[in-house]
Amino acid sequence: MSLDKSSMGFFERNLTIWVALCILAGVLLGKLAPGLARALDGMALEVNGAPVVSIPIAICLFFMMYPIMVKIDFGEVLKATRSPKPVFLTLFVNWAIKPFTMLGLATLFLGVFFKDLLPGTEVVKDGTEVALYRSYISGAILLGIAPCTAMVLVWSHLSRGNQGLTLVMVAINSLTMLILYGVLGGWLLGVNEMPVPWEALLLSVGIYVALPLVSGFFSRRWIMRAKGADWFNQKFLRFLTPVSIGALLLTLVLLFSFKGETILANPLTILWIAIPLAIQTLMIFGLTYLAAKLMKLKYEDAAPAAMIGASNHFEVAIATAVMLFGLSSGAALATVVGVLIEVPLMLFLVRICQRSRGWFGETEAQG
Repeated sequence: MSLDKSSMGFFERNLTIWVALCILAGVLLGKLAPGLARALDGMALEVNGAPVVSIPIAICLFFMMYPIMVKIDFGEVLKATRSPKPVFLTLFVNWAIKPFTMLGLATLFLGVFFKDLLPGTEVVKDGTEVALYRSYISGAILLGIAPCTAMVLVWSHLSRGNQGLTLVMVAINSLTMLILYGVLGGWLLGVNEMPVPWEALLLSVGIYVALPLVSGFFSRRWIMRAKGADWFNQKFLRFLTPVSIGALLLTLVLLFSFKGETILANPLTILWIAIPLAIQTLMIFGLTYLAAKLMKLKYEDAAPAAMIGASNHFEVAIATAVMLFGLSSGAALATVVGVLIEVPLMLFLVRICQRSRGWFGETEAQG
């Protein structure tokens, strides 16, 4: 079976290239107009006199998240009980294993192996001065507790997985994040000695998960009734995809306009951050895929389960890092590195799935 990239849209196929171009554009913007991103970040909602939510970033991030949420058919969530094993597997991996392996790998590589290669400190939003390596670890943590993005629908499709299960798990993960993201995030960030108020994490989940989730739910119902399912799937969703990725890329330009000096002074920073993130992705995929085999799941369920475990909801991670630590923070940079490596790594894992289908006692003809 060949890797059919034609199933991916133009933007998705070239997402890594766009992210790389945004890094370049952001660095140049930071050199040519250093006050622009700072001025935009200064346009913020305040709580008790302190800036909490950057309005321009919040707008961009809403348009990143809404297209993901509007795709979810919550009616399918109830049907997931018919196949409880893959649902249990993905939930267990996403919330009982993945956050802790990410903390361990990020601490080992960024806090031990590469610590001396990541010098310097930064002042985060609350005025606290922290070592940059701890900020990078915090960004990795926020990625590790943000399971699965809408892009996993693409990976599931390319690997000939169960699209129904994938859609259900996107919905379940979105609902689960409303409860567990703040709880786990607050605890693990505290372990990394960068504690944040639970109210801040709760506000982040409310703005960047709950708001687009509710908006997507009601607008989906209205559009389906007014225009029908065919128009919704063929017209509306096709229009939204470039909107979502365009909002993501604009956010990345702003992020890198602030981090330009750090990157130019330490050009290998992105590489050092990418190494533990890449190892985490490959390791979680392998563990989930092996567990699916041991649980005797069918290939069409095993493939998306492993893909969901390996991929990250980088939109939420970016949004939370910006809100908690600031647009210029190392944590925000680390979440962006997650975007940079996601597409090539996931395409590699799709290839592994395609070639290992027979491991589950199935052949290509059965897909």
